[in-house]
Amino acid sequence: MPHADVRPTTRKNARIMRKAMTDAELKLWNELRAHRLMGLGFRRQLPISGYIADFACPEHRLIVELDGSGHGDDKQIRHDRSRDEELTALGWTVMRFWNDDVLKDIDGVCSHIARVVEMGR
Repeated sequence: MPHADVRPTTRKNARIMRKAMTDAELKLWNELRAHRLMGLGFRRQLPISGYIADFACPEHRLIVELDGSGHGDDKQIRHDRSRDEELTALGWTVMRFWNDDVLKDIDGVCSHIARVVEMGR
């Protein structure tokens, strides 16, 4: 995948976010890292088009976002929708899961990700 120019502040923020993962992010990363899910190559906190995706599989142009309670208010919902529309227009598929889903049903989350990848093949 060709590298796009990434602003230094965005790159720095992504690096900081990699070091300060939430419990849900860490749990999902442990399932995705090192090609553990279907041999898929995921990257964490990947800068894409001015945003930082929680997890991205560039080969399948798939983004997985984990949302906490802050994503439930109207302003954040509109922001997330706009962001998802922009990323979708760039050819990415964006999946969103609540942190609670990852913490309580990691197998179900991984199965859903796998189904989406299979449908796209």
